[in-house]
Amino acid sequence: MTTCHVQTRQLTVGYRGIPVLRDVTVGISRGEIVALIGPNGAGKSTLLRGIAGQLKPLAGSVMLDQRELSTIGRGELARRMAVVFTDRIYAELMTCADVAAEGRYPYTGRFGLLSGEDRDILREAMEITHVLDIADQDFGRISDGQRQRVLLARALCQQPEIILLDEPVTYLDIRYKLEFMSALRRLAGERGMTVVMSLHELDLARHFADRVLCIRDGSIARYDTPQKVFESGCVRELFDVGAEDLAGTVWERLL
Repeated sequence: MTTCHVQTRQLTVGYRGIPVLRDVTVGISRGEIVALIGPNGAGKSTLLRGIAGQLKPLAGSVMLDQRELSTIGRGELARRMAVVFTDRIYAELMTCADVAAEGRYPYTGRFGLLSGEDRDILREAMEITHVLDIADQDFGRISDGQRQRVLLARALCQQPEIILLDEPVTYLDIRYKLEFMSALRRLAGERGMTVVMSLHELDLARHFADRVLCIRDGSIARYDTPQKVFESGCVRELFDVGAEDLAGTVWERLL
């Protein structure tokens, strides 16, 4: 039996003691890409924050390699897991390269000085996310799409075992969406990086994910391969869309 890289066991998480997601039990193998899909407000971001340790479980647990998340120190967790959420960050008077380089801080020590190896890793991450050409620009003055790509570069700079992404391609043009998803697919295959991401783009979930986790009304509706999820009619139920509403649209083929 394959040991789960990331696992939740009857996990219940929420805010101010009020559950948003209840009794979530899922296992994710090393090197898998898992896409979270579901209506707005279903709990996708909440689950990601629970896995990241940003929300303390109201019940149940999160496990990394069979170790409970709460027993892993902050330094070790920062080296093993990278997160990119939709929160605005304030980086006054910082260049795009400065922001991306923050991903190396778990490795650089208290003074944050980059070695030659760190700079090579930074350059590679910025090349993957196509932001090398804006490295010296003010992070506060670039577009939303560019900002998202810089934050993705910061996450890749950590060289994490696990990367958690909340709607990572929302602001990207179709070219960058496809290139970034292809890069994640390659990193998962070559480096065994485990990826868990929420996606609104169902076509990307279907094409790039190993498994799809369907979330609705605070619980797991289905967790399966993309083929089984999309061919079962589950997605129509998930978004409460009837076949008659899809007739003649691009969504008819997808759902």
